[in-house]
Amino acid sequence: MSETMTDYTGLFRLEGKRAALIGAGGIGREAALALSAHGAEVTCLDKNPATAKSTAAEAGGHARELDITNAEAVAQAAEALGDIDVLVLTAATNVRKRILDYTPVEFDRVVALNLKATFTVLQAFGRQMVQRGQGSIIVFSSVRGFVVEPGQAVYAATKAGAIQLVKTAAAEFGEAGVRVNAIAPGVVETPLTNQIKENPDWHNAYAKKSALARWAQPSELAGAVVYLASDAATYVTGSTLMVDGGWTAIDGRYTPPN
Repeated sequence: MSETMTDYTGLFRLEGKRAALIGAGGIGREAALALSAHGAEVTCLDKNPATAKSTAAEAGGHARELDITNAEAVAQAAEALGDIDVLVLTAATNVRKRILDYTPVEFDRVVALNLKATFTVLQAFGRQMVQRGQGSIIVFSSVRGFVVEPGQAVYAATKAGAIQLVKTAAAEFGEAGVRVNAIAPGVVETPLTNQIKENPDWHNAYAKKSALARWAQPSELAGAVVYLASDAATYVTGSTLMVDGGWTAIDGRYTPPN
């Protein structure tokens, strides 16, 4: 008795899928465009309504203002959007300071968005998906969830925490058919990294840290989003997909002279 042949030609297509993209600038913009290009109907959500509208217009989708640090607003958005097949969360913030210089207000601000709001989004949209018995949730973490440097304590802690939230959600939602994964970028040319880019020495040091010896463009993260959203990843859950140019694969770089 022969096995049923899989049609691989449409494995990455997303026709008929409804996607919600939270954090519509930078990487989020590229993710929205990629999801739309593969056939998904995209709703862009962002604290800045202009950003949401701009990306939605480019992606041929819908826009909605949303502050994910407001749990009630997140619950209302999940309810209003209804049957979402794919959820992508890219929103994050960072305050680069050493532990001894951090203020309680700064700590609370980073944790509120990067960790607490991630939990809130997983809870609200995960509830809808579990009830339907299907869905893919994609949360953006970072290489800082694995490796650190001075000045990254709180950001790194929240990104490591996000990975553990993803794993737990995958374990809890899996029996209902809902997949939950993380993407961990390396250094990407986005507004969040402006502080680094403004210092040439710092910028070049980061570039040389990866195996590819360069920074990533936001568009280079979009393929990972499409993969995890699509039927190409139906048996992938609880995972963290590294899109870091080999940053976490190597321990420094030294190229000896010929």
